[in-house]
Amino acid sequence: MTRLNAWLLLALAIAVPFSLLAGRVWIDPFDPQLPNAAVIFAELRLPRAVLALVLGAGLGAAGAAMQGYLRNPLADPGLFGIAPGAALGAVLSFWTGWAASGWALPLFALAGAGGAMALLGAIAGRSGGVLLFTLAGMMIASLAGALMSLAISLSPTPFAMSEIVTWLMGALVDRGWADVWIAAPLTLAGIAVLLRAGRSLDALTLGEVAARSLGIDPQRLQGLMIAGIGLTVGAGVAVAGIIGFVGLMVPHFVRPLTDRRPSSLIVPSALAGALLLLVADCLCRIVPLAGGELRLGIALSLLGAPFFLHLLLRLRRELA
Repeated sequence: MTRLNAWLLLALAIAVPFSLLAGRVWIDPFDPQLPNAAVIFAELRLPRAVLALVLGAGLGAAGAAMQGYLRNPLADPGLFGIAPGAALGAVLSFWTGWAASGWALPLFALAGAGGAMALLGAIAGRSGGVLLFTLAGMMIASLAGALMSLAISLSPTPFAMSEIVTWLMGALVDRGWADVWIAAPLTLAGIAVLLRAGRSLDALTLGEVAARSLGIDPQRLQGLMIAGIGLTVGAGVAVAGIIGFVGLMVPHFVRPLTDRRPSSLIVPSALAGALLLLVADCLCRIVPLAGGELRLGIALSLLGAPFFLHLLLRLRRELA
């Protein structure tokens, strides 16, 4: 374990208890006037904290792997089209009314992510080229976005439209252990796949031709990326909606503290992503808002958009 990972684990050990206590109503576990504190911890705040850790880790690892694969520090997992595909599946569950029946919403979202993964592999799988892969992902994202807009405009009821728009904002409100059991196995499997691709990503930093000369199979690497990104991002969208910018920001925070190889960036990015999402979710609960709780996806977009602008301005200065 590197020193960076140890510090991140220490920060998580501090942040988790804070997340269990924080909220509109702060809970003192030793207060005798709160007999239901244990139930609130076990059934409401603990699964929400675990889900934030799981989803943040998946998004952070996916962002680090994608930036290594595309060799572009501005890359974000949403570019693959898998997150919009998962969101489209969830939107269709609302549109058809199936979302009201238990597991239908996450299953529809996972089916959408799987469909986007299959389409991405079918379009870009033969050549294994990074450029075609990127363009195919952008096309899928645009198509899924257009179909979501169509579904919203043709919503059968105003209630369905409201539910779709609210869900797309991304949040961990009212999530329980059932959502954890859906997201955790898929996300951990996705991170394991991305770690398996680590050495190939290191070789790819030398260029595609050099990576081939070192024995890297581009098609195999592309398949690992599709599977890893699909599992991590698809699982997150399936249970929490679209939460953006985590995969973009987190690798930039930890990259200067590593040797900058993609393989050594995945685990720290996963830990930092878990920390970022957990802290952001705590702040969303604490911030006073007349209409209820600030949506996590909106909060991270308000943080991520200026960060993205900062990266663009820094890149322009470097190229000038």
